[in-house]
Amino acid sequence: MSKIILLDSIRSMQNVGAIFRNADWAWFEKVILTWTTPTPPRNDISKTALGAETFIDWEYYQNPFEILEILRKKGYSIISVELDDRSIVYSELFNRQNDKVVLVMGNEVSGVNKTILDISDEIVIIPMRWKKESLNVSVAAWIVMYAVN
Repeated sequence: MSKIILLDSIRSMQNVGAIFRNADWAWFEKVILTWTTPTPPRNDISKTALGAETFIDWEYYQNPFEILEILRKKGYSIISVELDDRSIVYSELFNRQNDKVVLVMGNEVSGVNKTILDISDEIVIIPMRWKKESLNVSVAAWIVMYAVN
């Protein structure tokens, strides 16, 4: 199984660091950072990554579409986490044969880029119980990373 997480304009360095740490726990082999997502080395990333940013492979792309196309040609499924008309509940990912996955996490305010959603194989949501529509992006990433494991 090969798993990659792509961060689409994540603003917070602490969230980026926490996602690196999540990637280590969930056996994700790479973190792809795009657009305005901050990159290591930075103290605020290291603070929450606790060193994971030094051994989890990562790459930066100004524009994610070229790397997503390359990964799709290599057989990866693109799964975005976003509230959308096509969204399914994340738990439907459990017990699937997800041999090659790119999990896309979007900006905390604007979400996953619309064009990325358009090319996604699946879009998933984490249902919320009360008034808020979303979780912290690093928490949401952890939940969906667990589902694709």
